[in-house]
Amino acid sequence: MRLSDFKYNLPERLIAQEPVSPRDSAKMLVIHRDTGELEDRTFSDFPEYINKGDALVINITKVFPARLKGYKEKTDADIEVFLLRQLNESLWEVMVKPARKVRTGNTITVAENVTCEVIDNTTSGGRVVRFHYEGDFEKIIERYGLPPLPPYINREPLPEDRNRYQTVYAEVTGAVAAPTAGLHFTEELIKKIQKRGAEIIPLVLHVGLGTFRPVTVEDLSRHRMDSEFYDVSEESTLRLNEVIERGGHVFAVGTTSTRTLETAATFNGGIKSCTGWTDKFIYPPYQFKVIDHLLTNFHLPCSTLLMLVCAFADHDLVWKAYRHAIRNKYRFFSYGDSMLIL
Repeated sequence: MRLSDFKYNLPERLIAQEPVSPRDSAKMLVIHRDTGELEDRTFSDFPEYINKGDALVINITKVFPARLKGYKEKTDADIEVFLLRQLNESLWEVMVKPARKVRTGNTITVAENVTCEVIDNTTSGGRVVRFHYEGDFEKIIERYGLPPLPPYINREPLPEDRNRYQTVYAEVTGAVAAPTAGLHFTEELIKKIQKRGAEIIPLVLHVGLGTFRPVTVEDLSRHRMDSEFYDVSEESTLRLNEVIERGGHVFAVGTTSTRTLETAATFNGGIKSCTGWTDKFIYPPYQFKVIDHLLTNFHLPCSTLLMLVCAFADHDLVWKAYRHAIRNKYRFFSYGDSMLIL
């Protein structure tokens, strides 16, 4: 398949600008791959689809407030510094906006006694900067940083976005974007799933902008994902392999959990404990090794996330589901509604 196979038109009014409340009141479109049937449900119905002995695999990465507002020394031009990846104690890979105004050698002031010096460009259009500061940098980020809402949310972040753009089970800080399929869960819903006898199994993939970066080459084999840090613990590996061995179904919450599981997959259908960096790009055709069902949101045209979904379900069936969602005014993207593929 080629890039043009993943283009679709979406009315702008269907791009969710705010999340629903409570979280589990979002719509959930259920896709049955075996019959092609579509069901219109509510996310609070999700526990009905998971049974005793199954596993729900969640990404427990935690989003940090990665957007820093500042101004350029000498010109006072407003600059946004978007933290991507820490390289050492003071060096960071960042994106800057507007990029045309930021060159090597520039200094950007973020706050009193907090500046960053631009020391290099990256191959992906970002910058490498060295921060100069006093005190604890994590506390500085918490104080001055803003939630890293995606660009299609056309408003400034609100204080409540710090919690809303975060899963209720987030634990390990390191993501610059939320694993959005998990935003629909409430603590009460997770308890219901556990009462049904299903395992909740955590892993970590620190979501970076590479996950959401649009593909620009028509030949998908030429696209390269940015690497993202992941961790699959020995305990999670043991528990998930036990579920697989006894015939339980594996529900992956989101494309990030899916990519992590497929990175950790073994030839015998299980997974191995591992930690590292993954640039795994999943697009049709692809033979999934671990997951049985996928919970996900509705994704941007030409995105790697949409391609993964089309690899898991037939492309035509996914397009049928998206047409249905548009007709029935489902809400799209990060703060939008959900889709369960069985």
